[in-house]
Amino acid sequence: MRRVFEHRDQKPIPFGQFLVRQGRYLMSSILLLTFGLGIGIAGYHEFEAMNWLDAFLNASMILGGMGPVDQLHTEAGKLFAGLYALFSGLVFLVAAGLFFSPLLHRLLHKFHFEAEDSNKEP
Repeated sequence: MRRVFEHRDQKPIPFGQFLVRQGRYLMSSILLLTFGLGIGIAGYHEFEAMNWLDAFLNASMILGGMGPVDQLHTEAGKLFAGLYALFSGLVFLVAAGLFFSPLLHRLLHKFHFEAEDSNKEP
């Protein structure tokens, strides 16, 4: 089984490798948010007949947690907006977790590794 992060008995990876890892997780977060935004843009364009720019504005505001900008007129659009808002909340939390996981792991790993080193000294 391949580990994503180093085991607690291993030394933390060098800072340069950590930055590469953080960059990969940042790109994964951006990709996930872009995918979620694309769903919102397509949905608003299709169900509310919004132009692409207005669909982008509404989808990005929902995904960012601010709420819709334009009033919705169709029942299908209202249903989509509700489901998209629930989906967006989940996508935002997963993207934040993806972005912060290497940083949090390194922080916790460093504290654990340093605590073990201090326990070994007489």
